[in-house]
Amino acid sequence: MSDGFLHESLRGVDWGVATADTIAAPPPPPPERGGHFRQWTDDIRQVLGVTADTHRMVTGWPQLQPDGPGRWDRKALDRCEQALDTLLELGTRPAVTLFDRTLPPWLDSADGWLARDTAEHFATYAAELGRRLGDRVERWITSTDLAGPTLAGHVAGMYSPGRGAGRAGLPAVHHILLANGLATQALRSVGVTGRIGTTVTLVGGYPATDDPYDRLALERLESWTNRLFLDPLLLGEHMVTEDEIAPVAATGCVRPGDLEIISTPQDLLGLSWHTPFRVTAPENLPRVLPTTKCRTALNEVNRLLMGLGFAIVPFDDVETTAYGWPIIPEGLADAVAGLCEQYGDLLPPLSVVDNGMGDLDLVDDTGHRDDTRRRALLRARLSWLAGLIAAGIEVCGYEYWSVLDNLEAKFRYTRLYAMAIPDHELAPRPTMPSDWVHTGAFAAVPAAGAGTGLTLVSRTQGAGASYSRPRISRTGQ
Repeated sequence: MSDGFLHESLRGVDWGVATADTIAAPPPPPPERGGHFRQWTDDIRQVLGVTADTHRMVTGWPQLQPDGPGRWDRKALDRCEQALDTLLELGTRPAVTLFDRTLPPWLDSADGWLARDTAEHFATYAAELGRRLGDRVERWITSTDLAGPTLAGHVAGMYSPGRGAGRAGLPAVHHILLANGLATQALRSVGVTGRIGTTVTLVGGYPATDDPYDRLALERLESWTNRLFLDPLLLGEHMVTEDEIAPVAATGCVRPGDLEIISTPQDLLGLSWHTPFRVTAPENLPRVLPTTKCRTALNEVNRLLMGLGFAIVPFDDVETTAYGWPIIPEGLADAVAGLCEQYGDLLPPLSVVDNGMGDLDLVDDTGHRDDTRRRALLRARLSWLAGLIAAGIEVCGYEYWSVLDNLEAKFRYTRLYAMAIPDHELAPRPTMPSDWVHTGAFAAVPAAGAGTGLTLVSRTQGAGASYSRPRISRTGQ
């Protein structure tokens, strides 16, 4: 793929960077500020020849309302205003995230997102920030991750040991969706000028084998991740399984009018993307999971997933990051294409808001910063994204996100449940395929002007993988 095609296809994308830095908190010492921002903007400039001119940070609900509803920390509010004013003075357009996984302690101790009142409190919080900051914020992201504090927290108990309640925790999913709808309405009611959206953690992957049951297993994974949040947001109804059961609605948490609020139209949909999964049917697990070093931790998580009708296994012969994430740059494009196949024109403009530096190995063998490796990874991902845009999918934004954010969670879970071989607790840093360094991407891309039809060819030349996603083919609505 030529640089000309890459630059032309991505011309209309709004480029920015983002961190989980909390602007309501006291700022860090000067040496800790600004360095990574400059590195990320330099990366985008080197790869695309454009300057990232938006910067998204977290406002910080726990810092702004530490002591209860209606009680605000005025100094924290002032710090938010000062941070936005500083960005504007520097010629950078501010964007904010209202909620980043952590609730104020008075809400967290009162059952968190399991309590319906949390949604109402969130809307009040959003309205106050809209009144204070609405004339300066370019884009509002209500939540950085709908699944983490609800599905991973209240259902699976991944982040707070002892909190996971299984299916009894599913009302948390409903309540965070309700909070998003109420906050969107509240922001618009106070006259904010920026675009408003939320973020879903996009999940996608590939069947482990050609067995049709592995294809079905992948669809089950996507139902319990993507559809669990997007069906209510885009269709106004909770996800229904193949057994004709709506697991969230079955808990009795839905009240009349809730789904109309949840499906309040969004100006954009943020997509957080980390890594693709290789998925198998539970009955196929013994023959596709490696028998040597069988990954006890992965088996542990599969005990949970098999109850939902699928399991995950490592990719074979695929280069990985330090986390054990497989380096499959077309994974994001394939997953986005799957969303378009599922929801079509109901999707709002898409903004990739959590993607970029998915590798801690930022130094080369001599100990110097490995700009070549990092930028080659970025170019490969963006090349596939350009192919999607050329095929007619509306991508309105891309934010380069710091791998250093949420580092503890990344180490605890992504390394524990590594998705590729070899074992990176012992192995040296994986190598970058040489053709990525010299030519960037290697995709077969649809011609520009292909309209709404979409055909993507998935392959991993140079990475040694042998898998495909055969269903990604859609023609006009």
